[in-house]
Amino acid sequence: MDTNLKDLAINYGLYLGISLSLFTVLGYAFNLALLVNFWIMLVIIPIAIISVGIFSTAKAKILLNGFLTFKEAFSSYFITVAIGIMISTFVTILIFNFIDTNAALEAKSILVENTTNMLTGMGAPVEAIAESIDNIESQDTYAIGIQLKSLAQSIIFFAIIGLIVAAAMKKSKPDTE
Repeated sequence: MDTNLKDLAINYGLYLGISLSLFTVLGYAFNLALLVNFWIMLVIIPIAIISVGIFSTAKAKILLNGFLTFKEAFSSYFITVAIGIMISTFVTILIFNFIDTNAALEAKSILVENTTNMLTGMGAPVEAIAESIDNIESQDTYAIGIQLKSLAQSIIFFAIIGLIVAAAMKKSKPDTE
């Protein structure tokens, strides 16, 4: 892989990591509810991550004069996304396990309240609500092991998306004879 291509992917990964970390820090500082919001965490953030990965791949294609092998496309996407989510995970671990462990408890409390309200609003049976709440309360969402497991799952998920992006973005050089 071209050094310039790696540098490009690393830079976009750093930008992504800083952006995600900034969201985490601002959420921690001003409104913990943002960090447990269903729509933000499961829809908006993943779309933003995928978008930056696609942008990095497109920039790589431009850097290589419009031609990009599958490997180069995937590598550009994957390096960007992997670096970004690793930085974000590190910041989350740092904040909730070392700087302010009480914030993790407060975030869990907000999550329990949000889940109860959502399930009640959907007309879920009381037993199902109680089971969901027990499940949430039994987990330490911000524990280092859980965060690392989540990181691994995220990398796998985004790698699958990256394969699709790479297949769509690749373009071979025409044969010249």
